[in-house]
Amino acid sequence: MPDAPPTPPSRLPLGWIAAALRRERTRAGLSLSELAKRAGIAKSTLSQLEAASGNPSMETIWALAVALGVPFGTLVEPPAPAVQVIRADEGPTVHSEQSSYTASLLAVSPPGTRRDIYRVRLEPGSVRDSKPHIPGTVEHIVVGTGRVKAGPLEEQTELGPGDYMAYRGDVPHAYEALAPGTTFVLIMQHV
Repeated sequence: MPDAPPTPPSRLPLGWIAAALRRERTRAGLSLSELAKRAGIAKSTLSQLEAASGNPSMETIWALAVALGVPFGTLVEPPAPAVQVIRADEGPTVHSEQSSYTASLLAVSPPGTRRDIYRVRLEPGSVRDSKPHIPGTVEHIVVGTGRVKAGPLEEQTELGPGDYMAYRGDVPHAYEALAPGTTFVLIMQHV
């Protein structure tokens, strides 16, 4: 029996596009009618796209991106994971030829961001609950010593020395030391 023909690549998930359109339209402060007018498409087409139905062409998405003032990729890229963890000895690493220096890239700073960097010491026995910070805040943790459980309340992760984690800081989150003498670097990135 001959091999089945290869299946064509799947279309972009409409849910991604719908969420991106709603997010960017809201950021721009535009109504459905105004965005549709600026993009030169029917309001019903935009409404369908935001409801994750329809079959958008590249040209339609491109017109919407231009009308919103965002790159095309903003509307079609997959959503970033809510929590990113890089364990010690993982991640892209570069080594110096002149010394015993090794650097692992953990996160690239997006344009226009501001960062606060903290060295944190935490002991077992209590949980540090943190209320949401300003919208768009992302927290980065690199554990130095001990063990810590951290992250958004529904997605906390245990981390050990050298582990890295990134998560939204604009939702309720917490930190809990799991070993005496726990230390970590906390970077708060504000967009």
